[in-house]
Amino acid sequence: MKIGVIGAGSVGSALGKLWAQKGHQVTFGVRKTEDPRLHELLRSTAGHARVGSLKDAAAFGEVVVLAVPWSAAQDAIKATGGLAGKILVDCTNPLAPDLSGLVIGTTNSAGEEVSRLAKGAKVVKAFNTIGAANFENPRFGSESASMFICGDDPAAKAVVAKLASELNFDVVDAGPLIASRWLEPLAMLWIHMALKQGFGATGHGFKLLRR
Repeated sequence: MKIGVIGAGSVGSALGKLWAQKGHQVTFGVRKTEDPRLHELLRSTAGHARVGSLKDAAAFGEVVVLAVPWSAAQDAIKATGGLAGKILVDCTNPLAPDLSGLVIGTTNSAGEEVSRLAKGAKVVKAFNTIGAANFENPRFGSESASMFICGDDPAAKAVVAKLASELNFDVVDAGPLIASRWLEPLAMLWIHMALKQGFGATGHGFKLLRR
């Protein structure tokens, strides 16, 4: 599958690298293609990834992953030149700059805002409720961490669910995109536990128990 990743920070680089290693073709979309850190990232992808502009990545991907800070999301979406018809995986959380909370929530969400900004895209919220350091190994003992996803297009969710399953997550369909209003506060709880309660970046994840 062709995957465009908007952003090459911790989330974007981890997802792009792992999918490239599994044989997907990946284009990282960045504003500064000469960043030396990108060379090491590309070396880790076994030749299945390249770097281009945000517009290059959006045009390339059948699936496009939005993995930038919330403060940069609007400009990044504009810079893609349009995402109509694409499956757009929204990994963002609307975090306050000091990580003390969310700047929007309960009556709105970053996922819904992304859908409004990226007109015509099939937005699926995913990869936002656990830190990127866990993407390579989401196993906790005998269990896999749950990866909650939500979106309004069932076919798009199925594609994203498969990509998450390839990374060994327990995929949980949380319903329509409005469920982003609950997944983003769940991400805030994960961050609080990591930073304030001493669990660290790889010490915890959430698991849905089913009866």
